[in-house]
Amino acid sequence: MSVCVCVRLWPITKRIEVMKIRIIFIGICLFSFILLSGGSAPAEEVACIYCGMDKAKFGYSWVVIVHADDTSAELCSIHCAAIHLALHTHKTIDAITVGDYFTAKQIDADKAHWVIGGDKLGVMTSRAKWAFETKEAAGKFIKEHGGQPAVLKDVIKAAFEDMYQDTLMIQKKRKLMKMLQPKPRD
Repeated sequence: MSVCVCVRLWPITKRIEVMKIRIIFIGICLFSFILLSGGSAPAEEVACIYCGMDKAKFGYSWVVIVHADDTSAELCSIHCAAIHLALHTHKTIDAITVGDYFTAKQIDADKAHWVIGGDKLGVMTSRAKWAFETKEAAGKFIKEHGGQPAVLKDVIKAAFEDMYQDTLMIQKKRKLMKMLQPKPRD
């Protein structure tokens, strides 16, 4: 009878050993994967919540609106910020930051030195609205590219005034881009 017990236990102990080996193997694989991938997962890309434009490419016009309820919106431009403001009139704003045109550093939008217009095409708009951290930087831009100095209130007002024409322009561009994409073969 004691022989029978040993025979039955042997397969169980064998299975436990095999499981231990598998767990160790999986652990080594995971550890190696983490080491080879730099030790952390890639950072999530931030995109505008309305148009999907990438923050990495549009940091120089990027707007962040922080609401009193601790929610925030990441937006590619003053154009999309105006859309957000119109859709969220029920939310109180705590802060608005915007990317400096030259450095892409986020700065307080109320303290920024703004330029409306000039010969540089804006982001999501035909009449550009750029922010600068210093008055000198804004003056340099105006000297090189034209435009008018402004404050945030004027910039937001201009964004709303331009909304209809800008929306038509965006729709035309997207339609053209769709037409230019190669069509799949049957």
